[in-house]
Amino acid sequence: MDKPKVLFLCTGNSARSQMAEAILRKYGGDRYEALSAGLDPKGIHPLTVKAMAEIGIGLDNQKSKSLKQYLGKENIAHLITVCGHAEENCPYAFLRNAGEHIHWHFEDPAAAEGTEAQKLEKFRKIRDQIEKHVKKWLAS
Repeated sequence: MDKPKVLFLCTGNSARSQMAEAILRKYGGDRYEALSAGLDPKGIHPLTVKAMAEIGIGLDNQKSKSLKQYLGKENIAHLITVCGHAEENCPYAFLRNAGEHIHWHFEDPAAAEGTEAQKLEKFRKIRDQIEKHVKKWLAS
């Protein structure tokens, strides 16, 4: 039997949605198929890879994908937007055809300014927030 598909959507599919996909795969991969996409994919941010590696999650098998890859092609049981821009700009038809629609707002770590260490700290903060949300969602 196919597992229900969970699609995490953000603007660039470079940080937040990538983290959420990998975290769900780690903690709920036995129950759900984790996917991610962006409205305007930018490639995975190097600090996303670094922050996830720190908690033992590799992103080697993930890539930045466009929402267009899923439109009309996948049966999405749960659509979770992880940024305000994606929430406001997701095509209505896609929202209507997805099962449950949830919005979790996280700051964009890729927009962080400062030194490399300061930027990495922002990625860690957002990663930890996403991990908490995913675990809470799985427990409900």
